[in-house]
Amino acid sequence: MSKYPSREEIGQILKNSKVIAVVGLSADSSKTSYMVSKAMQDAGYKIIPVNPTVDTVLGEKAVPSLLDLKEKVDIVNVFRRPEHLLPVAEDFLKIDCDVFFAQLGIENEEAYELLKANGKTVIMNRCIKVEHAMTR
Repeated sequence: MSKYPSREEIGQILKNSKVIAVVGLSADSSKTSYMVSKAMQDAGYKIIPVNPTVDTVLGEKAVPSLLDLKEKVDIVNVFRRPEHLLPVAEDFLKIDCDVFFAQLGIENEEAYELLKANGKTVIMNRCIKVEHAMTR
């Protein structure tokens, strides 16, 4: 039994979501974060890049951190190495969002425990693009 939501539950989350903030979204079109975010944008989601080193990605104005978001987001999708997840999780708890989604290959137990203790939905080590494709 996984500690993360089931594929069906993830499908429901994706169906009920419209806005995805992407932490670590690169402007480099050869990077996974760009390709995954473009696919989600093409599927109808609004993407908000969260990256202090870029101005715009995929035609959307970037914000330097989650704390700089000006609108409510439904999912925060994270493309950062596992050792950077805890500070991202700490910022996540200060914004109005319930779903923390760390991409394939990214997990951090300390961040998971912090988010769960605060009643958040946590998905780690899963690709949002793959989950979206599998649950359509």
